Amino acid sequence: MDWQGQKLAEQLMQILLLIAVVVAFVVGYTTASFRTMMLIYAGGVVLTSLITVPNWPLFNRHPLKWLDPSEAEKHPKPQAVVVSSKKKFSKKLVSVLKIIVSLISLNQMTTFCY
Repeated sequence: MDWQGQKLAEQLMQILLLIAVVVAFVVGYTTASFRTMMLIYAGGVVLTSLITVPNWPLFNRHPLKWLDPSEAEKHPKPQAVVVSSKKKFSKKLVSVLKIIVSLISLNQMTTFCY
Protein backbone atom coordinates (compact mmCIF):
# COMPACT_ATOMS: atom_id res chain seq x y z
CA MET A 1 0.00 0.00 0.00
CA ASP A 2 1.47 3.35 -0.99
CA TRP A 3 1.09 6.74 0.71
CA GLN A 4 -1.87 7.85 -1.38
CA GLY A 5 -3.43 4.43 -0.83
CA GLN A 6 -3.06 4.81 2.93
CA LYS A 7 -4.74 8.21 2.75
CA LEU A 8 -7.57 6.80 0.64
CA ALA A 9 -8.02 3.83 3.00
CA GLU A 10 -8.15 6.20 5.99
CA GLN A 11 -10.75 8.42 4.31
CA LEU A 12 -12.85 5.42 3.25
CA MET A 13 -12.68 4.02 6.78
CA GLN A 14 -13.88 7.29 8.31
CA ILE A 15 -16.71 7.72 5.80
CA LEU A 16 -17.91 4.10 6.03
CA LEU A 17 -17.84 4.09 9.83
CA LEU A 18 -19.74 7.37 9.95
CA ILE A 19 -22.39 5.95 7.61
CA ALA A 20 -22.60 2.79 9.74
CA VAL A 21 -23.04 4.87 12.91
CA VAL A 22 -25.78 7.03 11.42
CA VAL A 23 -27.68 4.09 9.91
CA ALA A 24 -27.32 2.03 13.10
CA PHE A 25 -28.54 4.90 15.27
CA VAL A 26 -31.54 5.71 13.07
CA VAL A 27 -32.63 2.07 12.78
CA GLY A 28 -31.98 1.41 16.47
CA TYR A 29 -33.91 4.52 17.49
CA THR A 30 -36.90 3.81 15.26
CA THR A 31 -37.12 0.16 16.31
CA ALA A 32 -36.23 0.98 19.94
CA SER A 33 -33.76 -1.87 19.90
CA PHE A 34 -30.26 -1.46 21.24
CA ARG A 35 -29.40 -4.96 20.02
CA THR A 36 -30.36 -4.11 16.43
CA MET A 37 -28.33 -0.91 16.59
CA MET A 38 -25.23 -2.75 17.81
CA LEU A 39 -25.62 -5.52 15.19
CA ILE A 40 -25.88 -2.98 12.37
CA TYR A 41 -22.87 -1.09 13.71
CA ALA A 42 -20.86 -4.33 14.05
CA GLY A 43 -21.78 -5.23 10.48
CA GLY A 44 -20.58 -1.79 9.38
CA VAL A 45 -17.26 -2.30 11.18
CA VAL A 46 -16.79 -5.72 9.55
CA LEU A 47 -17.67 -4.33 6.11
CA THR A 48 -15.32 -1.39 6.62
CA SER A 49 -12.53 -3.75 7.66
CA LEU A 50 -13.07 -5.94 4.60
CA ILE A 51 -12.86 -2.88 2.35
CA THR A 52 -9.95 -1.02 3.92
CA VAL A 53 -7.63 -3.58 5.56
CA PRO A 54 -6.59 -5.83 2.63
CA ASN A 55 -4.00 -4.48 0.22
CA TRP A 56 -6.35 -4.07 -2.75
CA PRO A 57 -4.89 -2.89 -6.09
CA LEU A 58 -6.96 0.27 -5.60
CA PHE A 59 -4.59 1.26 -2.78
CA ASN A 60 -1.44 0.51 -4.80
CA ARG A 61 -1.76 2.90 -7.73
CA HIS A 62 1.32 5.02 -6.91
CA PRO A 63 4.13 2.61 -5.97
CA LEU A 64 7.32 4.00 -4.48
CA LYS A 65 10.50 3.92 -6.53
CA TRP A 66 13.33 2.64 -4.36
CA LEU A 67 16.99 3.36 -5.05
CA ASP A 68 19.27 0.51 -6.06
CA PRO A 69 21.71 -0.48 -3.28
CA SER A 70 24.67 0.83 -5.28
CA GLU A 71 22.89 4.15 -5.84
CA ALA A 72 22.00 4.43 -2.15
CA GLU A 73 25.67 4.06 -1.17
CA LYS A 74 26.52 7.12 -3.27
CA HIS A 75 24.20 9.21 -1.10
CA PRO A 76 25.14 8.59 2.55
CA LYS A 77 22.75 9.42 5.35
CA PRO A 78 23.35 12.82 6.97
CA GLN A 79 25.04 12.63 10.36
CA ALA A 80 23.23 13.91 13.42
CA VAL A 81 24.65 17.13 14.88
CA VAL A 82 24.76 17.48 18.65
CA VAL A 83 23.42 20.83 19.77
CA SER A 84 24.93 22.26 22.94
CA SER A 85 22.16 24.79 23.56
CA LYS A 86 20.29 22.10 25.51
CA LYS A 87 22.79 22.32 28.35
CA LYS A 88 22.45 26.09 28.55
CA PHE A 89 18.68 25.80 28.51
CA SER A 90 18.62 23.11 31.18
CA LYS A 91 20.98 25.11 33.43
CA LYS A 92 18.74 28.16 33.08
CA LEU A 93 15.67 26.05 33.75
CA VAL A 94 17.22 24.57 36.90
CA SER A 95 18.16 28.00 38.20
CA VAL A 96 14.66 29.36 37.51
CA LEU A 97 13.10 26.36 39.27
CA LYS A 98 15.38 26.87 42.29
CA ILE A 99 14.28 30.51 42.52
CA ILE A 100 10.61 29.52 42.29
CA VAL A 101 11.01 26.86 44.99
CA SER A 102 12.81 29.29 47.28
CA LEU A 103 10.09 31.91 46.76
CA ILE A 104 7.37 29.37 47.53
CA SER A 105 9.14 28.19 50.67
CA LEU A 106 9.71 31.82 51.73
CA ASN A 107 6.01 32.53 51.19
CA GLN A 108 5.07 29.49 53.29
CA MET A 109 7.42 30.60 56.06
CA THR A 110 5.93 34.09 56.18
CA THR A 111 2.35 32.78 56.25
CA PHE A 112 3.31 30.33 59.01
CA CYS A 113 4.56 33.16 61.23
CA TYR A 114 1.18 34.90 61.29
